[in-house]
Amino acid sequence: MLDLRERFLGSAGAGRCGCELCFDGEVLTVDAADCPGGGRLAEESDCRATVVEALTERDATTVRVETVGVERRYEDDAAALLTAAGRFAERAVFRDERLAERARTDPLAAAREATGRADAVADIAAETGLAELAARASGYETALAASEGPTVSRWRVEQLPPPDAELSAVRELSTGATVRRYGRNGPDRYQLTPVESSLDTAALSTLAAAYERLATGDIGGERAPDRAVRAAVDDSGTATTPVERVAAVLAKHTRGYGLLSDLFADPELSDVFVTAPATDNKLRVTVAGETLVTNIRPTTRALEGLSSRFRRESGRAFSRADPTLDATTTVADRRVRVAGVTDPASNGTAFAFRAQDRDVWTLPALVENDTLTPAAAALLSVAVERGGSLLSVGPRGAGKTTLLGALLWELPPDVRTVVIEDTPELPVGPLQSAGHDVQALLAGETGEQLSPAEALRTALRLGDGALAVGEVRGEEAAVLYEAMRVGANSEAVLGTVHGDGGEAVYERVVSDLGVPASSFGATDLLVTVEHASGGRRVRLVEEVVGGDEPRFEPLFERTADGLVSTGRVDRGNSRLVAGLAGSSGSYAAVRERLTERGRLLDALATRGATGGPQVTETHARR
Repeated sequence: MLDLRERFLGSAGAGRCGCELCFDGEVLTVDAADCPGGGRLAEESDCRATVVEALTERDATTVRVETVGVERRYEDDAAALLTAAGRFAERAVFRDERLAERARTDPLAAAREATGRADAVADIAAETGLAELAARASGYETALAASEGPTVSRWRVEQLPPPDAELSAVRELSTGATVRRYGRNGPDRYQLTPVESSLDTAALSTLAAAYERLATGDIGGERAPDRAVRAAVDDSGTATTPVERVAAVLAKHTRGYGLLSDLFADPELSDVFVTAPATDNKLRVTVAGETLVTNIRPTTRALEGLSSRFRRESGRAFSRADPTLDATTTVADRRVRVAGVTDPASNGTAFAFRAQDRDVWTLPALVENDTLTPAAAALLSVAVERGGSLLSVGPRGAGKTTLLGALLWELPPDVRTVVIEDTPELPVGPLQSAGHDVQALLAGETGEQLSPAEALRTALRLGDGALAVGEVRGEEAAVLYEAMRVGANSEAVLGTVHGDGGEAVYERVVSDLGVPASSFGATDLLVTVEHASGGRRVRLVEEVVGGDEPRFEPLFERTADGLVSTGRVDRGNSRLVAGLAGSSGSYAAVRERLTERGRLLDALATRGATGGPQVTETHARR
């Protein structure tokens, strides 16, 4: 029998395909730089035939096509269809040479013909999986849809939406990218089209050439991407290349964070999740409180690049010996908290990115967006101003740190405040710029950093004043509560703790963190925040009553009517209000101050005067 491989390679069709192939494990790499068809498997039957022919000998889970300036990856069902076609062609040649050869160039048509027969060829189509995969396909555009990106990029983007999706929204981002939201069965699709997807062949070639100049070190400096692109354009003589656009893409993928820069340019997006094994899973994002699936996958190079950059920027180890990471960085002008995990704690590298809010949050801003009512905000404001001890509590991502940052603006500017964090999130810089006396201390578990307990002891020696602890979660808890109990600080003590309400926080602080029950009674207020539809909100404000066995009395609680007062303050029963009056004041005077403060915060919210400097200006008039 004539060897079909030899016959195919000598055919006229093969002559029109210049792809060169090689296997690297389960990845079939196709170099299409010199191929007239460019290795476009959905459109070019000759390229498709070359790939299927290679897959008659061995399987591949990924087909990676490299052409001028672009890499395409055919994975999942696309790679499975090509592999099934190779299996079918290899086995069917002994039954029907013509159909076996057709499976190389047109596997969908070959599958339809094979399944319409009642012989061994139909069995082969079923056994190799070709029949099932072809039945799910509506055409090569979707059956062989690739994720792609410029060769300089470490991210791959699926260009087509799911076939069952319905477009529901379109938005343009400041980076030039476009976001489309598609409704579908299961989570909605967040479809990102970065600006590089619109670059033509000449621009992509320029981009690749400019990248080579950067990689070899021929061009350096702050404006190196722009200079590299202009040099590449001069060499090629391609006057039509959009230099500024290409330079922006090059900078994004070499000096920036790649497609993370596009994602965090979306003001509605708050979180990005990279799930291990990351190259097998699409990124997920949280947009306006809802989790969506994207069309983006990182490559192994992307994960390695991110890990290396975070190690360099944070000064923290992130390796098999120390497989977790907690850091912050700036992406698209937004401060982003980074949590990472890698082998052996995970089956690969994974990340969770959470953007801190673009704007500085203050109590008037939280009143404006209905997180708090003016009355509840007034209570927190006066408590902080008069040296109360307050914990912001709730689950991860519910807004504990946002609330703590807003409370710092309620401290008079001349009150010395020491802020302790392991990862910078609180608005220390904006507070300092507005004239507040704030000193930051970073604490961590590495050998080069102060331990949280040491940082707290240092803070207590830096002068009397207010103290804010970004998260109370370890040995520092006992030191903090001892300082609160004996009055080692003269102003407010603020912090965040994971927990849901007073009883849960008490259990965590006393049982888990080893704080004596009698010391816990030094806490004045607990403010519980929670996730809510479309955002976050305060659910409960409780005061701590009692000594060795403290109990928790709600002052404000959320009902169907919103965050409402329980009446405890108005009835004169609040231990907190009595304490805020001090030895020379009266309960009635504090209530009057609360009323005045509520009016002020409401007026600021109504006028939109919610920025940090605007709130600071009001301190002189309070």
